[in-house]
Amino acid sequence: MKGTHMEYKNHTYDEERALYGLRDAKIINCKFAGPADGESALKECVNIEVDNCGFHLRYPFWHVDKALIRNCEMTGDCRAALWYDRDVRIENTKLHGIKALRECDNTYLADCHIDSKEFAWKCRGVELTNCELVSEYPFFECSDMKMEGLKMQGKYSFQYIENAEFKNCVLDTKDAFWHSRNVVVTDSVVKGEYLGWYAENLTFIRCKIIGTQPLCYVKNLVLEDCTMEGTDLAFEYSSVDAKILGDIDSVKNPLSGRIVAEHIGEIIRENSVKGEGTCEIIVSNK
Repeated sequence: MKGTHMEYKNHTYDEERALYGLRDAKIINCKFAGPADGESALKECVNIEVDNCGFHLRYPFWHVDKALIRNCEMTGDCRAALWYDRDVRIENTKLHGIKALRECDNTYLADCHIDSKEFAWKCRGVELTNCELVSEYPFFECSDMKMEGLKMQGKYSFQYIENAEFKNCVLDTKDAFWHSRNVVVTDSVVKGEYLGWYAENLTFIRCKIIGTQPLCYVKNLVLEDCTMEGTDLAFEYSSVDAKILGDIDSVKNPLSGRIVAEHIGEIIRENSVKGEGTCEIIVSNK
């Protein structure tokens, strides 16, 4: 980072707001831990570089503006590590505390390992490259997202997100992309249950989709050259344009559009509360 000149090296800090309000500083090989159990070590800092540091106390990076964090570890005791920050880049770092990222703008993470319940809520401009993530409820109400090479284990993922791109990801999750808008997923594996319900403008390109009852109640759903595995009762009440390479276990009451697949185990058009849909279904290998 440009303009850094003050350096803090090889110290241990445990007091409240230990380095509060630093500007244009480097923090190198420091540890934030100790009996004083102080919170908010680097709150309100501007233009800082943090390298090879260990964080064991709560709320270290709140209201930070411009930071580079690399080769660091935020342990399970470091809860709510980054909130209300702007323009933060995090590289080769472990984020293992609950609620690690919230209400931040323009956050970039590369080669990080993240184990954090409720990770990245209500963030704008969040980007992950080649990261591994374990989270129960990640990326709630985020917008303007870019994910590449993400390997994720989650449960209720990407709910209410807007304007997001995913490339070369492996997403092992449950209720992913519910109520999402303007999402494109390319060359990825998406495994879970009840994928994408109530979404709008949801697109999958060359993806493998695995799991029961996917893609129901979706407005403007697009699948291009995708494969589907264990996908029964798919597309209920969705407007869909899908080209599937291979089989679909079953399709139920699609609302409108067109579905093309090599084989569909069962096509169900019954008990529809919305009336008979107009979706065209083409089985190319009967």
